[in-house]
Amino acid sequence: MEGVVAEDTRTRILNAAGPVFAEKGYQNTTVREICRVANVNLASMNYHFGHKERLYIETVKQAQRNKIEQVPQPQWQTGTSPAEKLRGFVRTLITRMMGTGEAPWQTRLMMREIMQPTQACQELVQNYFRPQFEILLGILEELLPAATTQPKRHQLAFSVVGQCLYYRVAHEVVALLIDKEEREAHYDAQQLGDHVTDLMLAALSSPDSWLTSSRHSSSGLESSTERRIENTSS
Repeated sequence: MEGVVAEDTRTRILNAAGPVFAEKGYQNTTVREICRVANVNLASMNYHFGHKERLYIETVKQAQRNKIEQVPQPQWQTGTSPAEKLRGFVRTLITRMMGTGEAPWQTRLMMREIMQPTQACQELVQNYFRPQFEILLGILEELLPAATTQPKRHQLAFSVVGQCLYYRVAHEVVALLIDKEEREAHYDAQQLGDHVTDLMLAALSSPDSWLTSSRHSSSGLESSTERRIENTSS
């Protein structure tokens, strides 16, 4: 019974800390404020988390777990085409970024950590972003020509993520540019996910331009390096 009570107290502290950290950020939040919201004393907070930084890191990790539970990664059956995998991945990513209407502090806290990284960002990257990035790279590998270099694969992956991220970071700007009727009719997560996916698939189906530009860039760098070596030798 004591273990259940202790876990309940720990969960209550995390649930209280999340919205406060999301609104004010790490620097502007005090432990006493979180204790007041959670209705616990300072000794309880110290017992479960030790210090403010650990509490913040655990709160970010809790936000990460909540997002995965709310919007789980698709489980693809054998034989699923890479195009459909990409579509499912992008829809999931945009849905997580835009929120599901439940406890929106998770999305706001994770976005704050991306824009103003703290020590928690390292754990967020290792436990959340890197596994997702590897899934995306695996999907792109099925779609890309064998000649695609690793830097280009990474750039294409970031292009996918960047398009999804825009609708979260700039949602207020989008709201000012696009009227409410159009947003409600055409800007839900599924439609935006399909738009980003269709755009990427169109680009990936015609790789000659970006493969050529990549080779030219690499060739130009090599030529520049060779010229510097020749000038130094002479």
